[in-house]
Amino acid sequence: MATVDPTKSAPALVQGDEVVAVAASSAIDNEEEIIQGLKVLESWGLICRPQTNYKRRWGYLAGNDQTRFSELHAKNNAPLIIFARGGWGSARLLELDQEKSWSIGWMLGFSDVTSLLLARLTSGFGGCIHGPLLTTLYKEPDWSKERLKSILFKEQVNDLHGDSWSYGLAIGPLVVANLTVASHLIGSRYFPDLRGAILVLEDIGEEPYRIDRMLTQWRLSGILQAIAGLGFGKFLNCEAPEEIPPQETFRLDEVLKERSSDLGIPVVGNLPIGHGCGNAAMPLGHKTLLNGTKGLLKLIT
Repeated sequence: MATVDPTKSAPALVQGDEVVAVAASSAIDNEEEIIQGLKVLESWGLICRPQTNYKRRWGYLAGNDQTRFSELHAKNNAPLIIFARGGWGSARLLELDQEKSWSIGWMLGFSDVTSLLLARLTSGFGGCIHGPLLTTLYKEPDWSKERLKSILFKEQVNDLHGDSWSYGLAIGPLVVANLTVASHLIGSRYFPDLRGAILVLEDIGEEPYRIDRMLTQWRLSGILQAIAGLGFGKFLNCEAPEEIPPQETFRLDEVLKERSSDLGIPVVGNLPIGHGCGNAAMPLGHKTLLNGTKGLLKLIT
């Protein structure tokens, strides 16, 4: 099960703690977004180390694999690692993982970074947060920024609300992931044991038939049948092209509901998690309640 080893949990941040930004995926093409993201963290009393990796490029990646791997696993990494951006490339670093130990602390990001968050969670480490990247943080609404800050400083956070799709209650460790990225980890040792978990999925730029194909893979692998509860976050730009007649395709919500309606577990849709402004931070491995009747997702303290 995707639980956290108590000896590997992340302590609460305090003012004066350091933050390091890691570029583990695509090359950074907007320095101003980096600067604005750092300002948000500094406003919380955190100290951001100088940022230079926005200058790196190796093809479409933010440096070659060894450079990005070394940055991620630096011996002097800060209590908070925030990933600069998504795109593609983080899963390549897992190939270089020669039983490299993760560091205790916080690791924040989403989208392509899903591969690193899940790999670290699989090793039993807490502090993995599915939430804004450095390049998206400053765009987040105030409630989202405050939620992230509260999680990092271990303060109370509000419940999330979505739409009730299947009734019932479930409690289990939380796993939030980008559907496409996580799908490509299935069968590897970096894919967590999701038995009894509360799973939340999100994605961007995938047409309904592709979402259908991936969810069918999860069903054929027996993964969805073993979880305790299922949530769907944002699926940005995931509708079929307008030129396709409605009778020749399915809407996104039709695919999500059809592929989950027979699981016999609570299902909540349209949670404010994932791509687009309003990406609620969620700590992986945290004990969580999913209320399918009320359309509610609650972190249990």
